[in-house]
Amino acid sequence: MQGAAGTPLIGPATAAALLAGTTACMLLPRLPPPWMALLALAVAIALLRRHGAPRVAGALLLGLGWAALHGAHALSQQLPHDWERRELALRGTVVELPVREARRVRFVFEVDDADDQPPPLRGRVLRLSWYDGHDGPAPAVRAGERWTLHARVRAPRGLRNPGGVDSEKHAAAQRIAATGYVRRPDRARRLQPAQGLQGWRDAMSARIDAALPEGRGRFVQALALGDTRALADEDWDVLRANGLTHLIAISGFHVGLVAGLFALAVRGVWWAWPALGRRLRRPIAAAVGAACGALSYAAVAGFALPTVRTLLMIAVVAAARLARRAVPASQTLALAAIAVLLADPLAVLGAGFWLSFLGVAWLLWCLPGVQSPVRGFLSAQGVATLGLLPLTAMLFGQASLAGPFANLVAVPWWSLVVVPLSLLGLGLESIHAGLGAWAWQAAVGCFELSWPLFERLAASPLSVWWLPEPRAFALPLAMLAAFWWLLPRGTPGKVLATLLWLPLLWPDRRLPAQGEFDVVAIDVGQGLSVLVRTAGHTLLYDMGPAVEDGFDAGERAVVPALRGLGVRRLDLAMVSHADNDHAGGWPAVRRAFAAPAVSAPDGAGIDAARPCRAGDAWTWDGVRFRVLHPPASFPYLRNESSCVLRIDGRHGSALLTGDIGDVVERTLVRAGAPLRADVALVPHHGSAGSSDPAFVAAVRPRLALLSTGFGNRFRHPRPDVVARWRATGAATWDTAREGAVRVRVGADGVAATGERRHAPRWWDAARRADRPDGAAPTSPES
Repeated sequence: MQGAAGTPLIGPATAAALLAGTTACMLLPRLPPPWMALLALAVAIALLRRHGAPRVAGALLLGLGWAALHGAHALSQQLPHDWERRELALRGTVVELPVREARRVRFVFEVDDADDQPPPLRGRVLRLSWYDGHDGPAPAVRAGERWTLHARVRAPRGLRNPGGVDSEKHAAAQRIAATGYVRRPDRARRLQPAQGLQGWRDAMSARIDAALPEGRGRFVQALALGDTRALADEDWDVLRANGLTHLIAISGFHVGLVAGLFALAVRGVWWAWPALGRRLRRPIAAAVGAACGALSYAAVAGFALPTVRTLLMIAVVAAARLARRAVPASQTLALAAIAVLLADPLAVLGAGFWLSFLGVAWLLWCLPGVQSPVRGFLSAQGVATLGLLPLTAMLFGQASLAGPFANLVAVPWWSLVVVPLSLLGLGLESIHAGLGAWAWQAAVGCFELSWPLFERLAASPLSVWWLPEPRAFALPLAMLAAFWWLLPRGTPGKVLATLLWLPLLWPDRRLPAQGEFDVVAIDVGQGLSVLVRTAGHTLLYDMGPAVEDGFDAGERAVVPALRGLGVRRLDLAMVSHADNDHAGGWPAVRRAFAAPAVSAPDGAGIDAARPCRAGDAWTWDGVRFRVLHPPASFPYLRNESSCVLRIDGRHGSALLTGDIGDVVERTLVRAGAPLRADVALVPHHGSAGSSDPAFVAAVRPRLALLSTGFGNRFRHPRPDVVARWRATGAATWDTAREGAVRVRVGADGVAATGERRHAPRWWDAARRADRPDGAAPTSPES
């Protein structure tokens, strides 16, 4: 439908406006009320009936209102807080491939929509963990199975740190109603064996694993089925360092490749039997075959977003062939984008949406003409690398200098050799068990020919380059620079356009001035990790917990936060004491940041650590550090042996206390230790056995930091402890509510901000409900 002003109802302009409205809604700190969203939709429908600019405005309003309604619906499906901590009897189906970890199995569970199920969870999707028990490991849960089980669940909740993954955003986008774990495993019953598409994927993955021993089939599982469960952290490190993660779990390019093979096969059949052309013309039959091939491969991949986008584009082309109409490539991409946004506007919360559509848009704009295959491939790699660099840097905080070189090898070799062999094995195995083993073995052999090259590139200086978290304006400036660089040869100003990359690739790390310092309490859940920065040095005080079920705060919270804040090295890592919630993340930090000096109490058992003793002192950039506890003769008593560190700058001071209790606190007061501080870490997460009144009165901070886990089983912080600190005039900031808390002690005084209020989003669980554990709110007082 073409308007008089040249604006089609379904075209690039309306698709861009629809995307802009959807994205604007996703960036709001709070969703507009439903009546406002419905009003926007009504106005949008009226404007879409017109032409020109009003139609574009209507598409924008449509995106805004439609996304707001979807967001509100996603939040309404999450478990109400008054249902948390209950043990619920559930019946439903495992709907995704379960993930086996060290001591548990994680799986997605869709509850039956039946009257005998808990009302808030009927027909909802949960993410559950089944832990190994005393009587053995958790059962081998399979995708497509039906189970009845007991589980304890709560609304989705995650950590919030600079550079970290926002699991609450992911839960909203995936419509996850609750997370939890299986209770009373003796009462769990498998009602039906694996069935359906997901059951077939799980069974085929198991056959690949059996046909290729010693874990060699993990990449065939990923390329053939989109099953990345068997990939180790080391594999992902190599893939990220080479910029190859977009290929390993079934890319849109692979779907197009399969569609092309199906089209060629259909053309071959029509050529062999010309009589078929009398019933259906060969080009039309080939188009239908391509669509069927794309549909089949997208199903094999579990309908991941890149495959759905390519499927939609191929379906549009096939429909145009059936209607005997020519559809421009830009129109095809616009229709695919509109279809995805109308079906699920929350898809824009995922990185895959942007990388998928923007990558194709760059290629259509920069490479519209027909070129030789080799030149076209090389040009496409250059365009994709330069055009997507701003987005990958913003979304993942990294850039791979080895990526262009690695993709030149991986794209043709994996896509034209490894993937076809992997899919051939699937097809043969579907006919008869055992027929596909030779094809999978050939696929592994071909894949392993290229893997050593990528391992060498990952170990080279060309590997991944971690970038600090940039300002919001850095992305549009870098996109403008990429656009300018991709303009035709001879366009003036390209050298100057390079400067627009600097805010993204070389952002201001906002370091303290001489004599100033920062204190960042990283959100690690129920544990502790604090970063202290001066003008030119960094100290990490504790590294959070690491538990056997697979959660490692060092890997998932501390290391990403350090990278997001632009930390390139650690001058000192201080482990306050060896309890897991303080020292568990140290191995992950040590792997990411090569061999910093480490300090810990005598007897803590931290490898290569020098003793942390009262009297130790040093100065960095005009900031003085002093250890107040434990003394040299003090035995190792776990919490009571925590290193207590005092930091004095030109404009204020801070006190880090670890997990000391009231006995050590009173000892420090009686000994006349210099305790008065502007910023203080509340000892032992605000437990009842700490924060002695005399100690609190001696410290008397302006700001008291609490590091706790949301709804933790210890019920930290205790309300009376919080009230005790507030009674001295201190504002209390809790990582459970604020996320990571950043404090600058500088010439302008003590300034603090929490990650959740620094970048508020409508899916933020902490801002939508009070703490369910009954503790007093710990947001800053006005």
